[in-house]
Amino acid sequence: MKIQMLPSSIDENGMASERQHLLSIVIDDKVAIDAGCLAMSCTDIQRDQIRDVVLTHTHLDHIAGLPIFIDDLFATLTEPIKIYATAEMIEVLERDIFNWSIYPRFSELKNDNGPVIEYREFVRGGNFDVRDFSVQCVGVNHNASSNGFVVTDRDVSVAITGDTAETDEIWQICNNTPGLKAVFVECAFPDELAELAYISDHLTPLRLKNELEKLDNKNISVLVINIKPMYRTRVIEQIARAGLTQVEILEVGRIYEF
Repeated sequence: MKIQMLPSSIDENGMASERQHLLSIVIDDKVAIDAGCLAMSCTDIQRDQIRDVVLTHTHLDHIAGLPIFIDDLFATLTEPIKIYATAEMIEVLERDIFNWSIYPRFSELKNDNGPVIEYREFVRGGNFDVRDFSVQCVGVNHNASSNGFVVTDRDVSVAITGDTAETDEIWQICNNTPGLKAVFVECAFPDELAELAYISDHLTPLRLKNELEKLDNKNISVLVINIKPMYRTRVIEQIARAGLTQVEILEVGRIYEF
């Protein structure tokens, strides 16, 4: 299984930056988890192959690139782009994004080959298939009906928390998932902004350390994502001082293989 976090910002030299404003994770160049920067940062191969987009929740940094991704491909699609989401998320997308005021309602449109999008509804706590992968959905502690996922390809699994504060179920499922190779976990704010993290349902390095006590296997790779770009340096320093030996900061754009 190959996993890549797509870049979502540029530095002063016009090059891709490690700072993460938007979230898109691509698996095996053919399935996207969230679409924050999917249209802006995917490769040509990914654009040709990705027809399945799985959403953790509908906050803007996780869906901003979805309308543009569909728009880019509209005329050339030979099959619809399948959007995997809960009923609540689908309602939000149709009401607030694909509403003709913000962007066209693609669910009402077709190209010469037929519909251009297709919603695939899943339920929190349920299981569903996406291409060659089986996906277990886990409700997490973040507003907007947020979800984490355990994605499995044959005997290899990875967990993605999405946005979350303290939570229990995803760690319990990680502990009971054979073949789990990695956990991609958020850590948005530095410790001194713990109150803001609490209000917005995010983690800090100290709170992440407490969460990782719930993970039984200390040899599983833990990769930190979703660091707010304004606090990236501070969060990384605090994670290093916390002595979390199994934790590394995910490198944006790097391909991780499991």
